[in-house]
Amino acid sequence: MTKDHGPSVKDDETYKSLREDGASKEKAARIANAQANDDMDPGEKGGETPPYEEWTKDDLYDRAQEIGVDGRSDMTKDELIEALRKH
Repeated sequence: MTKDHGPSVKDDETYKSLREDGASKEKAARIANAQANDDMDPGEKGGETPPYEEWTKDDLYDRAQEIGVDGRSDMTKDELIEALRKH
């Protein structure tokens, strides 16, 4: 039986599966909620944003700062990309 993660998580089974696969609580909740929402299609490719490899290091740093990546000031461009993808 799945645990009820409260009203903030709309699809407990998806949340649990993602957590078991190593996703953070935030990422698992975000994906589970998107899948539970009939207006969203999380399996579909997103917008027109270029891949991180095409971003400048300053842009990557700014994005890392927006989402709260720790240690970003000491990271190389490749490390910033990896940290953003894992967040």
